[in-house]
Amino acid sequence: MTGGEVAGILVAVFWAILVSFLAVVLARLAQTLRATTRLVAEVTEQAVPLLSDASATVRSAQTQLDRVDAIATDVQEVTSNASALSTTVASTFGGPLVKVAAFGYGVRRAMGRKDEQPPRERESPRRTVVIGRAVPRAERARRNKKG
Repeated sequence: MTGGEVAGILVAVFWAILVSFLAVVLARLAQTLRATTRLVAEVTEQAVPLLSDASATVRSAQTQLDRVDAIATDVQEVTSNASALSTTVASTFGGPLVKVAAFGYGVRRAMGRKDEQPPRERESPRRTVVIGRAVPRAERARRNKKG
């Protein structure tokens, strides 16, 4: 054998190994692609019902929110009406009730003074003076000066 023939055989063996390696890689790549296709199909199969359930839930939540919004509007209207009614009642009955109460208080006070005897000055027992406080006799004298 000559050197060229040996080189040709080596090149042929190298190409055979390279083609075998590429065939194995392509076979594994095809297997991976098949597994990926199955996985995507299963995910799609499971995701479609989940998405339809989620969509139904969102629609239901929107309906409930619309109802709550209507209820909140009604509550606001009732609150406004109650406030107006309260204002009306306060303005209608509040002033006269205050006047009647003041009149009643004045009558009671006048009747109470009529029944009272004028207070007699009597000696109170001696008390010790505490700094910052006045003795009862001094307080009485101060009241008599005022009124």
